[in-house]
Amino acid sequence: MKFHVVTLFPEMFDSYLNESILGRAIKEKKISVSFVNPRKFVTGKYKKVWPDGNVSAQIDERPYAGGPGMIMMAEPVIKAVENIIKKISKKKDVKILTVNFIPSAEKFTTSAAKNISKKYTDVILICGRYEGIDYRVDKILKTKKYSIGDYVLTGGEIPAMVLIDSISRQVDGVLGNFNSREEERVSTSEIYTRPEVLVHNNKKYKVPSVLLSGDHKKIEEWKNSSRRWTSGGK
Repeated sequence: MKFHVVTLFPEMFDSYLNESILGRAIKEKKISVSFVNPRKFVTGKYKKVWPDGNVSAQIDERPYAGGPGMIMMAEPVIKAVENIIKKISKKKDVKILTVNFIPSAEKFTTSAAKNISKKYTDVILICGRYEGIDYRVDKILKTKKYSIGDYVLTGGEIPAMVLIDSISRQVDGVLGNFNSREEERVSTSEIYTRPEVLVHNNKKYKVPSVLLSGDHKKIEEWKNSSRRWTSGGK
């Protein structure tokens, strides 16, 4: 699985992708993550070369009909995505999904992650900023729109990390044990480890006796009754 992230701030992903399971998956080439900054595709009056050689590229503009904040312009984003598609389409059997993040869109779930991991080889993730992206990006690129929750973030980088993490877990070999995928087993948020009795502020907190019983049928019943996860990842 290959992820291609269109973002103004690729450095935001460094620590998240370099550690733990995802870091290992990248090193073992189970997944790959690359970045494209849409500023590189700014042209015309929005790109300026200063006398000292520095280049500034304006990627946002005021919204038509007024309103607060600025909007990311369509052209640089479209060119960035088209550049990615042009490069990866040279390979055989490539199946591409382009994703944009909108708070009002369909909620992303574990079921969606499973489907994407099976159906596509490459996922392009567009990270918006400011007040959003010119809607013509969606019309021209025919993006799949997702939301990771009923709230607004300052950018699409965190949603992109969520999708990379969730989809990667479905890729063979990324997790050492298939059963580590919460959606493949009865999982509850009520879990315990050693010691059997935890003393805190002179009060004892014990592990439920059923978990110490060795009776697998009763343990599974207890887990079912305490279940917090669904196949949708909620």
